[in-house]
Order: sequence, then structure tokens, then C-alpha cells
Amino acid sequence: MEPVVSVRPLLAVAVAGLAALAVLLLNTRETLRDAVSPLAAMAMFAIIASMAPTVLAGGTVELRLFEILPGIDFALRADALGMVFATVSSLLWLAAAIYSVGYMRHLHEHAQTRFFACFATSLAAAVGGAFAANLFTLVIFYEVLSLVTYPLVYHHEDAEAWTGGRKYLVYLMGASKSLLLAALALTYQIAGSLDFVEGGLLAGNAAPAALLMGIYFCYLFGFAKAAIMPMHAWLPAAMVAPTPVSALLHAVAVVKMGVFCVLRVVFHVFGTDLVAGLGLGIATAYLVSFTILMASVYALTRDDLKARLAYSTVSQLSYIVLGAVLASPVAMVGGIIHIAAHAFPKITLFFCAGVIYCASGKRNVSEMAGIGRRLPWTMGAFFVASLSMIGTPPTAGFVSKWYLALGSLEAGETAFMIVLLASSILNAAYFLPVSYVAFFGTGPPVSDATVREIPMMTIPLVATAILSVSMGLFPGYFLALAEGVVR
Repeated sequence: MEPVVSVRPLLAVAVAGLAALAVLLLNTRETLRDAVSPLAAMAMFAIIASMAPTVLAGGTVELRLFEILPGIDFALRADALGMVFATVSSLLWLAAAIYSVGYMRHLHEHAQTRFFACFATSLAAAVGGAFAANLFTLVIFYEVLSLVTYPLVYHHEDAEAWTGGRKYLVYLMGASKSLLLAALALTYQIAGSLDFVEGGLLAGNAAPAALLMGIYFCYLFGFAKAAIMPMHAWLPAAMVAPTPVSALLHAVAVVKMGVFCVLRVVFHVFGTDLVAGLGLGIATAYLVSFTILMASVYALTRDDLKARLAYSTVSQLSYIVLGAVLASPVAMVGGIIHIAAHAFPKITLFFCAGVIYCASGKRNVSEMAGIGRRLPWTMGAFFVASLSMIGTPPTAGFVSKWYLALGSLEAGETAFMIVLLASSILNAAYFLPVSYVAFFGTGPPVSDATVREIPMMTIPLVATAILSVSMGLFPGYFLALAEGVVR
């Protein structure tokens, strides 16, 4: 099918960019300023949804803006893989935008205009990355996302925030300035282009195997947002950010940009055949399996709820990479749909952590005895999202983990199915006790009458919990997109 030339990929990015500008202009008119992000999120989602029929039919929607060098364009393209990431980001921006208004107002946070402007710009960068047509455009948006989320990480401007923000920048910018630039230069030298190609840009090139392996690992660790160990420490450190930042940027936009970039490299720069032929697939699978298990163990030892969720994210991101590198179509589908299957419950869990903190001031799981009786909707949603993270049917997490497990068997790699099972047991071990303590825990109970649900925050988290179940019952849209990538 011939690509459809359209301005819509650019419009999807521009909506969020214009929203950031509108937030700045409405600095002194708080009600109007706070309405900008939800309205922009709806507009962005509508634009992205309008491209879905073309992409589901096997086509693409493209827009080439200008040439930088021969073989390097600044160009956008909505294809099946990009639509997975863009759909999730735009849909959850709406929930996060409403939640953020409630959070910032309840805590009377400072610098709210800066917060909402950076928040909107980060979504523009995330969707721009989703629709990038080549490595050059992808890395530009990747870097913009790193820079514009930095003020969100240090939002509180205390010693802890500055330390977390510094680690955030050192890991993300340091990796990109060294490893990514080297990988881009070598890729361009070998292929004469940075465009994404079905089957792999580097497939069929006569470059030495050792050089190709070096380029591959430069990409793998250069895209540090994927949080593959040992490039993971920035993510727990970034939990000093306000909960809405943790929820959307560290459950959806930032971390998903990292694994999305890795998927682009595996599918459209190297190609799965070249990755397997060089022995990189199994090597990567063992590396991310270590990340999956070790991060789960770290999560098990954390009493701070946001820290527990952060290490859970480190673990769950590697599921996506594992699916991509197993060279099994079923596993690849599982890895791709886990982008959405992780996003819906994880943003719910972070939303819940924010409500708990706003309503009670509690951060540690050990302090939450009885809080479920004061916050039944919040902790009920937390329990539903936890079941999805564990992989319990009929939730979204079950669908992606089912495909990943079947794909491991299809690839003849039973060891990775065992990793998935062990990880799910660890998921249960660190998620279920939170709900148990909240509803049945002993100790000083949370009984203060002022601890109650906050409607503007509770409604979005209930909605995302429902999405976590809805995707498990009706996974067709994301399955169709994933199958469009691997066929």
C-alpha cells in the first residue's frame, strides 16, 4: 500500500506543543490554564485515532519536512509500532491531565505553570518519537524529552530533588551523548541512511560482525530510558518528582520511549534475522532476564510505595525487550502489546500512590494499615491494577504475558518462560501485600476522618483501572497493530 502523505502526524505533535504555549500565556488565569491540557489531550487522541484505519489496513501516514544531509531527513511516519506508543501516550495524557490538576491544587504546589507547560511539551516529544520516520528524528525527540522532563524531576527544588534530577540527566544525557552519537555515526557510515527499513536498515550489509555487535550494544545502553541494568539507577532516583510526573512520564512516556527506541533498533535498524544471526537475541534475552528478576527482588525489599513501583517498572520494561529479541512472532507480539498492558495498570498504581499521599501523607506500605477502608475506590483500583501487573486473567497483563510465554516455547527457549513465571510470583509477592495491609493490616490504623477520596484524582485512576481490564477483555486493537509489525 502506498503511504498516505498527510500533515496529521505533525498536527498530533503540534497540539501538545501549542498546549504548552497556551499554558504559559494563561499563567495568571488558573482555571483556563488548567483546562488546556485535558482539551489538548482529547484533540491529540482524536488526531491519532483518525490515522488508525489506515495503519490497521497495513498502510502508513507520512510527512517529510526537510533534508538535513543526504540520507538524513527530518520526517514523521505513523506506522503500526508507532501507533501503539502514540495511542497509549495520548489516551493516558487525558487521564493524567485531569489527575494532575487535582493533585497540584490539593497540595498547593508551586510553579504550576512551569509544571503543566513541561508536562505538555514532554507529550509532544513522546508522540514525535512515536511517529519518527528515522533514527535522526527519533533521537531528536528522545533528547527533547530528556531535557523537558528534567524540570519536572527537580520540581520540588529541595536537596533530594536536585540529587535525583542530576542523576537523571547524567544517565540519560551522558549515555546519549556518548553511545548514541557513536551508534548513529557508524550506522550512517555503513548504510548511508538513517531511515527505518522493514527487515532492517543494516541487514545485508557487509560490515564486520564485531562492528555490528558494538553498534547494537551502543544502541541498547545508549537508549538508557529503557532502564536495562546497569543503566537503571536514574529511574528510582527520579521518583522524587511529583506523583503525576511519576505516573505518566515514568510509567508511560519516558520509559516507554526507551523501550520503543530499542524495538525500533531491533525491528527496523538491525532486523530480527540479523539480531539472531549475530547471536545478539539470546545474549540480550539473558541480560534483560537478569534485569527482570533482580529489579523484582529490589522491589520486594522497598517499603516506600513509589520506590517499589519504580523497581517494578525497571523489571516490566525488560519484558518488552525480551519479546522483541526472542525471534518468535508470538513473543514479538507479546513484547509490543506489553507497552500498553504495562502502561494502563502502572499509571493506575502511581495514581493510587498519589491519592494515598495527598489524603494521608503516607508513603510507606508499613504505615497503610486500614487505609483501604478510608480510600476504598483508590485501594480497589490498586488491587485491580496489581492483578494486571501479576498477569491474572482477564486483565491486560495476562494477555501480554500469555503471548510472551507462548513465544518463549515457540522459540524453544523454556528458560525464559521460567523467568516470566518467577517474575510473576515476585510481582504477587510485592504487590498483593499492599492491598492486604490496606484492607486487613494490623498496627496503627489510618482512621483520621480527614482521610477520604479526592474526586478529581480518584475518577481518573478508576478509569485507568477499568482500561486495565478492558484491554484484557478486548485486546484486538493492540494485537492487530502488533501483528502488523511482525508480519
